[in-house]
Amino acid sequence: MKRKTLILGGLALLALASGAVFAQSLPLVTSMGGKGGTTYGIPVQTVIALTALTFLPAALMLMTSFTRILIVFSLLRQALGLQNMPPNMVLLGLSFFLTIFIMNPVFETMYKDAYLPYTQQKMSFEKAVEVGSKPLKEFMVKQTRPEDIGVFAKLYSKPIEAKEDIPMTVLIPAFAMSEIKSGFLIGFMIYLPFIAIDFAVASILTSLGMVMISPMMFSLPLKLIIFALADGWTLLAASLIESYKVF
Repeated sequence: MKRKTLILGGLALLALASGAVFAQSLPLVTSMGGKGGTTYGIPVQTVIALTALTFLPAALMLMTSFTRILIVFSLLRQALGLQNMPPNMVLLGLSFFLTIFIMNPVFETMYKDAYLPYTQQKMSFEKAVEVGSKPLKEFMVKQTRPEDIGVFAKLYSKPIEAKEDIPMTVLIPAFAMSEIKSGFLIGFMIYLPFIAIDFAVASILTSLGMVMISPMMFSLPLKLIIFALADGWTLLAASLIESYKVF
């Protein structure tokens, strides 16, 4: 027992010593002294990066064109009278890649102006975040209705003088509300021709005395063939892309 206790004690001391050496070789936080500023160690940077990854889904939905596109596609599927076709995963994937296509100029500007100088140590992390957020902020301001910005600006505790001074805490909810509103308006316009087809089929069946037959049996294939022959998916995707004023 004494021998085992000595061995375990030695292993514990070795672990503590190696931990102390590792902590000395990889400091968590390093102060720059008189130069000012702080450099974070690799463990802290890893934790910060993993924490930031949890906000990516929310940022994708509320700071890009993803929400509007997904709402329009979902309403289109309902207007066609389809329940699970195309599947949700297909609509999500299509919305995601259309979002990448639309946001590509913004992402390229952020990459060239902020990420590359930061990786080349020509810019601090705080400065890179400030510079990188400007293209995204300009995109969001262009797509947000002024009245939506005004609502949240009134609720904000500090006065806002110009568009450049709009904080993200005001711009993000205003942009999200504007995107949801735009998605429903586009969806309503898509609904109208399909409602006309449903009414026409229902009136024809009623005039023929076929009141016991569901109009969906005839209107659904008719809507599908019209939408397919008109290349509706491509036209809708192109219209959604053109609806954004990307600089």
